[in-house]
Amino acid sequence: MRIHADADRCVGAGQCVLTEPDVFDQNDEDGTVVLLADQAEGEVLVRVEEAVQLCPAQALSVGE
Repeated sequence: MRIHADADRCVGAGQCVLTEPDVFDQNDEDGTVVLLADQAEGEVLVRVEEAVQLCPAQALSVGE
């Protein structure tokens, strides 16, 4: 599945990085989300979907 991140909506809470650090990182300057991978499957996808739910800014999504 494809991962989408909207850095403009991101508030830099870092929940995504804590949930799946192999997919998400934070910009050193402002703390906004940076995607390290734009596709996920299996156990990684499960953690990415958890990160989507935890994001307080609703800046993350997963889809086709």
